[in-house]
Amino acid sequence: MRTSGLIAAASLLLAACGSRENAPDAAPGGAKAAPSSSASPSNTASTQARWDFQSSGEGSALALLAAEGRTTIRLFCTSGDNSLLVNVPAFRPIASEERLSFGGGGEAEALVADPRGDAERGGVSGTGAVPANLGALIAGPVSVSYGAQTSGPHSAPPEDLSRAFAAACAGGSPTPTPAAGPTAAASPCLMQGSQRLRVRPLRAVGTEPFWGARIEGRCVTYSHIEDQDGTRAWTRYTPGPDGGGAWVGALGGRRFELRVRARPGCSDGMSDKLYPLAVDLVVGGEQRSGCAEPF
Repeated sequence: MRTSGLIAAASLLLAACGSRENAPDAAPGGAKAAPSSSASPSNTASTQARWDFQSSGEGSALALLAAEGRTTIRLFCTSGDNSLLVNVPAFRPIASEERLSFGGGGEAEALVADPRGDAERGGVSGTGAVPANLGALIAGPVSVSYGAQTSGPHSAPPEDLSRAFAAACAGGSPTPTPAAGPTAAASPCLMQGSQRLRVRPLRAVGTEPFWGARIEGRCVTYSHIEDQDGTRAWTRYTPGPDGGGAWVGALGGRRFELRVRARPGCSDGMSDKLYPLAVDLVVGGEQRSGCAEPF
């Protein structure tokens, strides 16, 4: 009888353990636990992730990009209206949740979230006025939470990028200034993370419609008939063979992609001048082509 009782107790204990493995993890105080990593953003910052700063006529963005280029977190300040948007594409909308919080370095800020999600960007976005302590919010490891879903903590943005983003959101210059140290003399356009780029400046032109681009490091100043002074796009530069490469970012909230390849004798279709490089451009949802040369 004693042996039968021990066997029965062991069976009940094993059944209870199996039930707990199949159920969501319990949280202290009976609160609902965060989803597992297979269903929600990971809380472990990837060593391959990188922060990127972009600025256009519509505003400035500070984004954490995964190794393959996928956006993990995106902060965006719209030009001229003192508003901040924080988007996490991996979050799932919750019908009863209208608050999204983000912060770091011991600071946190609550934003208003649409429980229907963000149809334009995917995932969930929170919006609100630009916090007065925005610089402190992104000075330390950054986390975003929405209901039981959490993304982070992620490594803090580089000091030059966080300072430039905070300044742009406050209505100042959006141009990053290099952090103190050995790279202090380098132009921000020539810095990509901690790497100093060795990219020769290029000038690109195209017709039908007329457009132009001035390439300096990872900065591309794109101009056209309605914007002859040009608007600078902060891009991610990937080198290519024979002086070519790719510059990929955003302009006016839409994808901007400029690719340069060697093609001696490239014609702009407007003059007799021949260029050593050909250009393929995607901007505003349109594909364009042109030629380029060093300057």
